[in-house]
Amino acid sequence: MSLATDLRAKLRLPVMAGPMFIASTADLVIAQCKAGIIGAMPALNPCSTAALDEDVARIRETVGDRPYCINLVAHRTNERLQADLDVILRHKVPIVVLALAANPDLVKELQANGALVFQDVIKNRHAQKCAEMGVDGIIAVGAGAGGHTGDQSPFALMQEIREWWDGLLILSGCIANGRSLLAAEVLGADLAYIGSAFLASDEANTQAGFKQMIVDCSAADITVTNCFTGVNANFLLPSILKNGLDPKNLQRPPGGEINISGGGANSKAWRDIWSAGQGIGAIKRSEPAAAYIDWLADDYAQAKTAMGVA
Repeated sequence: MSLATDLRAKLRLPVMAGPMFIASTADLVIAQCKAGIIGAMPALNPCSTAALDEDVARIRETVGDRPYCINLVAHRTNERLQADLDVILRHKVPIVVLALAANPDLVKELQANGALVFQDVIKNRHAQKCAEMGVDGIIAVGAGAGGHTGDQSPFALMQEIREWWDGLLILSGCIANGRSLLAAEVLGADLAYIGSAFLASDEANTQAGFKQMIVDCSAADITVTNCFTGVNANFLLPSILKNGLDPKNLQRPPGGEINISGGGANSKAWRDIWSAGQGIGAIKRSEPAAAYIDWLADDYAQAKTAMGVA
């Protein structure tokens, strides 16, 4: 458990930001790190590998020794995989989250370069495969998480993984206030993975209408479908309706599997049909990321006091 202890000692809150496709920016990562959590951004968000290089250099220079993360899509259709990997290796990015594919050689290469490697999973069997590859941390993605989501209760998923895994474990799914952060720890998580709460942040690359929809909506406004990206993902119902689609008659297109080619996983879907997790009911305003983290820290302290937790 020393890795969890070491990471938490560097943080104000036991929180890692979820790297959100399109929405996460270098400015958001910097704001998250400065406010005391692990900032995160997908490698594919900058429009090119050269832009990624510039962003990572700026993040590294600005945040100093604070931990930050780059999410690398290891899927075979990611045309930028090797080039983006070279940037990550050159800048010695401290934490890398691999997504959409499990590659033991990639894990070893990143670790040999000094990076901690985390992998997100939605099933216990996926976690076991990742452990066999030697990852440093597992991100358990429960039902209700934004973006590509799991379908299992976090109670069940965390219980099954913690039966055998004593390494770093991060929980994702509907965590947005102090009580849910504390609950994640009670379930056995070392860190909470928070993404959707930052969609309304000033630094997020989200349209004004998207930010307002996050503020206005709640869990009742979220629907899960595989019709836009090929696998289950949570989307905002108002954004589906806004695009003239009938949520009750969505159809998965032929050959609608994941495809990262051309710059991202079905990027038009993420750009026009807005994704979020079920925890957005806690978000009451659009504001700088630091302001939300300040509120979260206060709410977390109040939750601990109410529960008699030191």
